Amino acid sequence: MIEIRNLSIHLGDFSLKNLNLSVKDREYFVILGPSGAGKTVFIECLAGLHKIKSGEIWINGDSVATLKPEERHVGYVPQDYVLFPFLNVAENIQFGLKHGKYDKQHRQKRLASLAELLGIDHLLRRDTFTLSGGERQRVALARALAISPRILLMDEPLSALDVQTSKYLRLELRRIHQELGVTTIHITHNHLEAEELADRMAIMSAGEIVQTGQPDEIFFSPQNEAVTRFTGSLNILDCSSCRELVPGLIEVNCSGLRIVIPHDEAEMQKIAISPRDIYISDILPPGPSLNRFKGTINTLDAGTATARVNVRVGNVALNAELPSELAKEMNLAIGQEVYLILRLRRLKALGNVEPNRSEKYGWYYQEII
Repeated sequence: MIEIRNLSIHLGDFSLKNLNLSVKDREYFVILGPSGAGKTVFIECLAGLHKIKSGEIWINGDSVATLKPEERHVGYVPQDYVLFPFLNVAENIQFGLKHGKYDKQHRQKRLASLAELLGIDHLLRRDTFTLSGGERQRVALARALAISPRILLMDEPLSALDVQTSKYLRLELRRIHQELGVTTIHITHNHLEAEELADRMAIMSAGEIVQTGQPDEIFFSPQNEAVTRFTGSLNILDCSSCRELVPGLIEVNCSGLRIVIPHDEAEMQKIAISPRDIYISDILPPGPSLNRFKGTINTLDAGTATARVNVRVGNVALNAELPSELAKEMNLAIGQEVYLILRLRRLKALGNVEPNRSEKYGWYYQEII
C-alpha cells in the first residue's frame, strides 16, 4: 500500500536519513520514537508538506513524492488538530469536500455518516473554540476522513488529552479503523498507544527507522541499543509456582519473589513488567503491601531525562526507570535500600505459545488490562 524508499531530507535541526518503510493495505501502523526523532517531519513528507529532493514515496502503486498535498488523497490530522476557528464543526468537517467540488447532497450524506460514526452529531452547530480536547480530536478525525482518503496520517493525536480521555479514544480509534479499514499511520512517543493500537510498528531514532515488527516482537526482542533504551527492555521473570488467591487474582512465585497478578487461569510460565511501570521510593510508601518490595540498588545510570536503576530484591534483579530529577531529589545511590512498587494492571502474563509464533518467540504475552 505504502512504500517509502531511501527518503532523506534536512530541515533545520531535523533530518531523515535514507529512510525505508513498507506499510500494508488496511494496516494500522504506528511509528514510535522520542521527541526530536524526526517523526513529525516524516509524516509531513507523506502528507506533501515538504518538497522531496531525495527518495521515493509510493501509495497504491502511484509515485506521489512530487504531488501536491491535495493530489495525494490522504487524510491528515496534525498534532494540534488545526480546526478553523471561523467555521463551525459541520463546516470544518466539510471543508475538504467543498474544495473537492462535491455536490451538497454528497457533502451532507458524508457529514451525517461521519458524525454518527464518531458520535459527534450533537456538536455539528457548535463553534470549535467551545469544544473539549476529546471533541476537537474527533472533529479533526472526521475532517480528515471526510474525503475518503486512501491513507490516514495522525501526528500525536492523543498527546494533548488527559489520561482517561486518551484511554477511551484509543478504543475508539481501533473501532473506527476496524469499521472503515483505511490504512493508517499513527505517530506517537507513547508506548501504551503503540502497544494497544498497532498491527505493526516501527521505532524511529535520530531520523532513522531502527526496527520494524509487531509490538510484542519489538518490546520483547529489541534488536539494538537504541530500541532497548527507548522501549525500556522488559523485566521477564520465571514463575516456579502459582496459586489462586480469589477468582481472577493469582499469586506467582518468581525465584522467591511473590507477585500478585490479575489473571483468569491458574498457571503461567512467565510474567513481565516494563521498567517504566516499577515505582521507586526512598521511604516506605503508605498503603497496602501488595506488590511492594524492599531492595538494594545495584547500578544507577542517571541520564539527562531518565534515570535507569537496577535493584536487587532477594534473588531477583529488577530494572526500573524514573525521571532523573526525581532520582536526584531522592539522592539515589548504589548500595542504597529502596522500595519498589509493581503496578498491578501493567503486569503481563506469559503463557503457552501460539502455533504460528512458536519457532520465532517460544512464548507469547497477554497484557492484563
